[in-house]
Amino acid sequence: MPESQQKRPPILSRLAAPEGAVKVKHRVGRGIGSGWGKTAGKGQKGQKARGTMKRLGFQGGQMPLQRRLPKIGFNNIFGVEYAPVNVQELEIFAAGTFVDEDTLRVSRIVRGRWDGVKILATGDITKAIKLKVNAISAAAKDKIEKAGGSVELIPRRQQGPKKA
Repeated sequence: MPESQQKRPPILSRLAAPEGAVKVKHRVGRGIGSGWGKTAGKGQKGQKARGTMKRLGFQGGQMPLQRRLPKIGFNNIFGVEYAPVNVQELEIFAAGTFVDEDTLRVSRIVRGRWDGVKILATGDITKAIKLKVNAISAAAKDKIEKAGGSVELIPRRQQGPKKA
């Protein structure tokens, strides 16, 4: 039987790290012979040698900055955030095209996490397109309908609070 066809142990049992890739954990405080005994690299006495450092932002008993500043705002768990899309951005679509959120995402006009799409009136549109969106401003609706297009609004469904 040729040597290449001989039974060899599986590759997982032959795997090993390259020379010098694995270092032994540095253990301090294990005798003077190691060079890291006695004070274990912490010097003599003091707060830093005793292992009880104060937390980040501690100001020696003074009222910390994050507690001195007032609380601002709140997070509306029922709030809805629509992706803003201007009318001028819809000019890239051919006349008669059906445009919804999926179409806007494919064309990279809408990106990221939003609760829907809202069309705003900045710019002009000359092509008649069919829109299906969550919200639209009155001025934007006028511009699209004057260009010969149509707008269908997606009814907002009732939902519970957002998960953080």
